[in-house]
Amino acid sequence: MTGLSGAGKSVAVKVLEDLGYYTLDNLPPALIPDALRVTREGGGYEKVAFVIDVRSGRLFQDAMHVLEQLEDEGRRPHLLYFDASDEVLVRRYSETRHRHPLEAPGGVQPSIDEERRLLVELRARADRVVDTTHLSVKDLRDTLHSLYGEGPAGMLVRVTSFGYKYGLPPGADLVFDVRYMANPFYIKDLRPLSGSDEAVRRFVLGDPATQEFLGHVVPFLRDVMPRYEEEKKAHLAIAFGCTGGRHRSVTIADEVAERVKGFWSGEITVEHRDRDRSDERT
Repeated sequence: MTGLSGAGKSVAVKVLEDLGYYTLDNLPPALIPDALRVTREGGGYEKVAFVIDVRSGRLFQDAMHVLEQLEDEGRRPHLLYFDASDEVLVRRYSETRHRHPLEAPGGVQPSIDEERRLLVELRARADRVVDTTHLSVKDLRDTLHSLYGEGPAGMLVRVTSFGYKYGLPPGADLVFDVRYMANPFYIKDLRPLSGSDEAVRRFVLGDPATQEFLGHVVPFLRDVMPRYEEEKKAHLAIAFGCTGGRHRSVTIADEVAERVKGFWSGEITVEHRDRDRSDERT
């Protein structure tokens, strides 16, 4: 594992330990071959994870050479890279008051710029890139469990319903507006219910506009999701929004997630962000 300081590697170490990995943090890259031999041959560990990053100082210069050496020996390591936006990294350093390991003149931002420069080759070589800009600790844990836990590994797909009146979900990669569909809010018997209730589901899915939408969006997702994964994306957030996030978006999110399971072997989670809010209009 490698990547930017403050992007989530410390959390990842704990998660991988829970998943049965033997982990070593801040290992000088030149020691990787010996550490791999000791942990596997001496310790009997099949799953081993090492963290290498700029904290090693000049020792970090050996990273690419060591990785290429392992690959030449037929032991190609899987490289997991952690990234985040500059704005989020600066905020995290401000909140924790930790010093950046590079401490470039001018403060945190120049240090981040220099670290990005030093990591260019490793990022290009990465097998997976996890961008934690909009991920909570739980989101990061879920993503790593999806990628490296038991069962088939793959990009974690998170489907969310939301209400536009409460704002867009942060970090959504694909956002679909379903406010043009027939609204159960105007049906007296349906208004108190949510899009998870069968009566509302029948109403929303019975709208020809809904069926036309599903006929477009599901094939679209079938086409683009493998392409996102090919680009090393570890987490794909898909959001469906209606006015208040209680009726239409909930039904659509559930229905799309169910249909996607028909062609996607990776983990899919569904969250209804605003479904249970007490409000007047959806």
